[in-house]
Amino acid sequence: MERYDLALDGERIHLAVEGSTGGTTLGLHLAADVINDGKRVLWASVDMPDPARFSQLFEHLSLVESSRFHAMNFGGRFDRAVDALLEAATSLPSVGLVVMDDWCPSSGRLPADRLEHIERVAKECPNSITVLLISKGSVDASGASNDPIVARSAEAMQKKGFATWRLWRGKNGAQRTLDRHGERVELKIEDSGFVV
Repeated sequence: MERYDLALDGERIHLAVEGSTGGTTLGLHLAADVINDGKRVLWASVDMPDPARFSQLFEHLSLVESSRFHAMNFGGRFDRAVDALLEAATSLPSVGLVVMDDWCPSSGRLPADRLEHIERVAKECPNSITVLLISKGSVDASGASNDPIVARSAEAMQKKGFATWRLWRGKNGAQRTLDRHGERVELKIEDSGFVV
């Protein structure tokens, strides 16, 4: 089994995850890859990643390399947090990835004001920077989909420039399914990240 390479460059992605399946781990996995390529990562979240999980995923990086991971908190006003994030993305050298983890409420429709600020992120981040938004998905109550998870406000997010990805549990404990634009990849989650 080899480490999964997401091979991203400047994409805008909305990742909808089934609760506690590894959305933050996927973000950290990608962050470690971007840092390994010599670039910086900006991470914004209400809660910082679990320190033990962080050190597992960054274990192969040196202390100097790990210092290219810049974390900020969403505490307070979301618009100001987005302003700070955009300022850092455009002023720091060689930023390769912006991750916004748990950037919206975990259920219900995505708030219109949050969607507006997210559109700013999509438009104002330089095209060379990949933007990854991670949020909880939901179950399709209408029965129109057989998939275990659907992205909330998928159409609105697409109009704002974001491709929809989905991540859910597989058949056994460590297996995950990642749907990238309708292409499904079967992955296994390990201490070091995702492997194929």
